[in-house]
Amino acid sequence: MTALTSKTETTFADLGVRDEIVRALAESGKEHPFAIQELTLPLALAGDDLIGQARTGMGKTLAFGVPLLHRVSTDETRPLTGAPRALVVVPTRELCLQVFDDLTTAAKHLRAGDRKFTVTSIYGGRPYEPQIEALRNGVDVVVGTPGRLLDLAQQGHLQLGGLSVLVLDEADEMLDLGFLPDIERILRLTPDSRQAMLFSATMPDPIITLARTFMNQPTHIRAEAPHSAATHDTTEQFVYRAHALDKVEMVSRILQAEGRGATMIFTRTKRTAQKVADELGERGFKVGAVHGDLGQIAREKALKAFRNGDVDVLVATDVAARGIDIDDITHVINYQIPDDEQAYVHRIGRTGRAGKTGIAVTLVDWDELPRWTMIDKALGLDTPDPAETYSSSPHLYTELNIPAEATGSIAAPRTPKTRTEGERAERAERPARTRNRNRRRTRGGQPATGHPEQVAETEPADAAGSDSPTGADGTDETGAPKRRRRRRPRKAAAPAAG
Repeated sequence: MTALTSKTETTFADLGVRDEIVRALAESGKEHPFAIQELTLPLALAGDDLIGQARTGMGKTLAFGVPLLHRVSTDETRPLTGAPRALVVVPTRELCLQVFDDLTTAAKHLRAGDRKFTVTSIYGGRPYEPQIEALRNGVDVVVGTPGRLLDLAQQGHLQLGGLSVLVLDEADEMLDLGFLPDIERILRLTPDSRQAMLFSATMPDPIITLARTFMNQPTHIRAEAPHSAATHDTTEQFVYRAHALDKVEMVSRILQAEGRGATMIFTRTKRTAQKVADELGERGFKVGAVHGDLGQIAREKALKAFRNGDVDVLVATDVAARGIDIDDITHVINYQIPDDEQAYVHRIGRTGRAGKTGIAVTLVDWDELPRWTMIDKALGLDTPDPAETYSSSPHLYTELNIPAEATGSIAAPRTPKTRTEGERAERAERPARTRNRNRRRTRGGQPATGHPEQVAETEPADAAGSDSPTGADGTDETGAPKRRRRRRPRKAAAPAAG
């Protein structure tokens, strides 16, 4: 096993990378490789199988992307014909798009004969036809998620028999998401002679077994401290005991801290993610949301807005946030603490990346203390009993550099139509509701117009119990009018005897 923890002044050109790739990387501001890249490139360029282990934000994408592009584009014995020559398998749609963007940027000056070198992305949640058409037109590198890749391969649209390079990225995440059986099926469709690279933040036993099965004497490269749970040294961590009803107030003030840039807020549930995004939007913050209840178009739109800076706060659940790879995030806020220490490391690893500094703030409610104690002990953070903190606590302002005049809002409430990027896209995906279009008013159970009685449409109650309790204003949580119980008409009293 090889280990290295520091970044040197070696350039990509010094490592033998072809000029077109070096030029593309320089144009995007990347001239010097990070530790994992500097160790990986010589072995990968030589065609060796390898396992790369590094934390989130250490540059794993280019560690396999640069040698992959170099080898595929310089192999004179096997000219590019439009059949896939390299495959990168990733666990999530968001990571798929991130890797696709990075490889496309690095390959922008490459040519495949008389055409442009082509990278394409394949993932679920989008129509099949454009992806099938892209494969039919010819591609050189495919980046995709396991389910859709396997589906297209079994249908005969994706040919994997001509691969020269195979990469499994974030292998531990694929294990957590239950993709291991699909991965094994994909591996059986690839030739034995291809080069294989596996990258993972941690190395649980099933991943080690998988590597032994499909790799040929791989070299294990670790570009971090020996303990896999290590957090970024450049990330300053703050932990506060907070009351659930005061958390949004606290977050509103943290978002006004001096020097605060792009910020990610993590929740444990989809419902809480949307609720926090809505409330912050109403307080004037530019916020987006990414969680499982949003459609793929809505999630992509929110992520694009976050990357472009149209919104500078992104609220996400753990699963939805996997693969979000942005280097300039300054703050991470754990609105709800994660399930375990590994999830905590992944969360706060979103900041303090690529040598930059970052701030991680964790808000621990009273009922979360037992779980936090376990995380604190596992990571050796020495904060088992966080200080009780409120949105008005002076030490909150002092420690996080929040201006004394900061309040719970920064602007007038935003209208519901402009709350979040995710909501806007989600509403565009939904069909128009016409359910209550033909309702008629009734009096005493009889139609107001004198026509035979028409029963007004009502939605059936959820058999498992309602998830949208009605409020005192006569509306439920979605803003829809509360249904009223229809009274039966009273029988007319019999006339008195004369």
